Amino acid sequence: MIVEERIYTLHPGKVPEYLQRYEAEGLEIQRRILGRMVGYFSTEFGPLNQIVHMWAYRDLAERSERRARLAADEDWRAYVQAIRPLIVTQENKLLTPAPFSP
Repeated sequence: MIVEERIYTLHPGKVPEYLQRYEAEGLEIQRRILGRMVGYFSTEFGPLNQIVHMWAYRDLAERSERRARLAADEDWRAYVQAIRPLIVTQENKLLTPAPFSP
């Protein structure tokens, strides 16, 4: 199993708008295509104005296939165009579990 962690830094004050738009427009699309959400968070301490979300995949091949399907989805592409102005930076990490991790 691998987990993809994505961190979006938003313009100050835009977290509530981003979360509202995501819940209304993006969440269903990602759940349908990506499948296994590990969690979706916003930061309260440390670096602020950040959204952190994680998705689990069996392996890199599954991740690549699901991400390609997401990128090809017309509704997803329209959603991304709508939220892009809210985002300052994006960071992606692929995490592999330690042998003792659940």
